[in-house]
Amino acid sequence: MNVVGTMFFKDKKLLIDKPRKRQTYQMIGGRVEDGETPLEAAIRECHEELGDKAIFNPKLINLVMEFDEIATSDGKTPIHFYVFQYDGLLQGKLTESEEIESFKWYQSSDGTDILSNTLKNEVVPYCLKNGLIK
Repeated sequence: MNVVGTMFFKDKKLLIDKPRKRQTYQMIGGRVEDGETPLEAAIRECHEELGDKAIFNPKLINLVMEFDEIATSDGKTPIHFYVFQYDGLLQGKLTESEEIESFKWYQSSDGTDILSNTLKNEVVPYCLKNGLIK
């Protein structure tokens, strides 16, 4: 299964969200649908998860890495994950929804117990190594 996630940063913190149906926080993103490119899926998922009051320029979303992982949701489904980075400042207001319970601006001092496998194993180490979060 192909999955996308987009990293948004503010003050050396990474934006993550907690779906109502999950115990852990995840990236802004989701599954690539049939007929979609990973970039199209990333843009669609950003609109869906951030809400209609969040403002971002889709032209500033760029692929920065991809890897294989096991889905946190069931602990067994293999996924191919495309990670995008937003090279701008997210504007507007984040809106919780039926799907998303809450948002968090994550920094490493928050620990890793609250994170999905993808964040814990790949994304947060990448962000720390590249000085994107504190």
